[in-house]
Amino acid sequence: MAETLFDMSATGRPRILILGGTTEARQLAERLADNARYTAAISLAGRTADPRPQPLPTRIGGFGGAEGLAVWLMAEKISLLIDATHPFAARISHNAATAAEASGTPILALRRPAWIEVPGDRWTQVQSVAEAVAALGDVPRRVFLAIGRQEAFHFERAPQHSYVLRSVDPVTPPLDLPDVTPILASGPFAEANEVKLFRDHEIDVVVAKNSGGGATYGKIAAARTLGLEVVMVERHAPADVPAVSTCDEALERIHQWLSPIKDRGV
Repeated sequence: MAETLFDMSATGRPRILILGGTTEARQLAERLADNARYTAAISLAGRTADPRPQPLPTRIGGFGGAEGLAVWLMAEKISLLIDATHPFAARISHNAATAAEASGTPILALRRPAWIEVPGDRWTQVQSVAEAVAALGDVPRRVFLAIGRQEAFHFERAPQHSYVLRSVDPVTPPLDLPDVTPILASGPFAEANEVKLFRDHEIDVVVAKNSGGGATYGKIAAARTLGLEVVMVERHAPADVPAVSTCDEALERIHQWLSPIKDRGV
C-alpha cells in the first residue's frame, strides 16, 4: 500500500476523498482544506498533462477500475466518497458508484446543472460525438470544436469541413484532416472573447458538450449573439447516487452525514 494521502495525526476526523477535475471539485477542496472537522484529499484521473495544484493532498491516476477503488476506499477507511468529476466522465462515475456500494462507503455526487436552451439559441441536440459529426451535414462548414481532445478523432470522418479545435492539451496523434486549427487554452472564457474568436475564424457552427457551469458558457452565449447553430452533445443518465449541484449544498450534506461520526470520535 502506498503512503496514505491523509494526515495521520488527524485521529477521529472523518476522511473524505474527492474525485476531482472540475471547477466545483476545486472549490469544494478549498472549503474542506480550511475545515478542521474533516480530513480530505483529492484524486485526479491524470488526463490533463499539467493539472493545477490543488489545495488538498492529491493523488493522480486511476485506481484499477471499480474493484481497485473499492479496495482503496476500505484500506484508507474513507468515510465519504465525493464524485465531483466532469459530467461526461461517465465511466469514472459508474466505477465510483459501484466501488462505493461494494465497499460500503457513502457516496455523494456534486453535479453542476446542465445548460438549458433559451430564446435565441439554435441548438441541434445529439446523444454522442459521433452523432454530432453526422449533424454537421455534407456541405462544407467552418466548425468550432469544444468537445475535448479524447473524442476529436470522430471528426476525421468529415474532412470536408474546416475546424478550429480548442483543447487544454494537444490532440495526439494530430487529427488527419486537411484544415484544422488547434488552439490550446483553458477556461474561463468570456462571451466577448468568444464572439471575437468566432468572427476572426468565420465560424458558422459550434460543437459542444453540455458540460454546464459558467466557466465555458461564453461560447454558448457567443453563438446566440451571432446567431450560430450549436450542435449540443447531451449528457447520458448519471449514476443513481445522492447528488447536489453546488458546493454549499455539498458542505451541508457532508455536515449532516459526517458530524455524528466526529462527535462519536470514531
